[in-house]
Amino acid sequence: MPREILFNRWHGGARRCVTFSYDDGHVEDRRLVKLFNDCGLRGSFHLNSAECGNGKCVGLDEIRALYAGHEVSAHTHTHPFLNELPPARMAWEILEDRRLLEQAAGYPVRSMSWPYGQAGDAAVEAAKSCGIEYSRLVTEDHSFEPPADFLRWAPTCHHNSAPEWIEAFLARDYWKKQQLLYIWGHSFEFERQNTWGLIENVCRSIAGRADTWYATGIEIKDYLTAQRALCVSVDGSMVQNPSGVDVWLSVDGDAVRVPARAAVTL
Repeated sequence: MPREILFNRWHGGARRCVTFSYDDGHVEDRRLVKLFNDCGLRGSFHLNSAECGNGKCVGLDEIRALYAGHEVSAHTHTHPFLNELPPARMAWEILEDRRLLEQAAGYPVRSMSWPYGQAGDAAVEAAKSCGIEYSRLVTEDHSFEPPADFLRWAPTCHHNSAPEWIEAFLARDYWKKQQLLYIWGHSFEFERQNTWGLIENVCRSIAGRADTWYATGIEIKDYLTAQRALCVSVDGSMVQNPSGVDVWLSVDGDAVRVPARAAVTL
């Protein structure tokens, strides 16, 4: 009987993955990032460079230190309704945001989130042409599935409903599939709605689990891309990883690491 090979493992052989995603770069990000750091959590922060340093949003000069260990991501330069713009303006909004954020962060910005959740076909094509590799929607799918379309990536839930979805996530033990919990929101909501206690409880309830990989959006995208590119022999005795990212899979229920640019006999 052939061995059972499943692409159901995350980095390190983890069975679950958790990520957070926050838009607009308001100054409340400072408190949120500290909370994430204290809990060992990771997130992606999608910023509008035209708004940076305006008193409500973090400054470009603090981005590198503030978001160290997390992901700095684009959200367009001025946060327009992209579907209302001509393609050239769409491209400018994305590229100008990337340019300024890259200078601030010190690395290429490869992702974004859609302003107002608008992800029309023309906007998606513009994002692709501007080097964007994933972009998050605001429409929630209330599932724990990895994305099929990275440029229309739906989160699991908003942080306001996260407690119930965390409970379902931790209760679910469907070992044959990867499990991903993707929580999104805006940090200014905690101040406006007086819900800092909620996000503190959310973070504490999901943190510190040995079976969980805490990752940024771009790390998840890179990992899934590498995993989906694995080459398995017909008889299931060998697997080759042509990517530059180490990947884990299950072989008869056991976690097996396939190093970057290596072939492994199973």
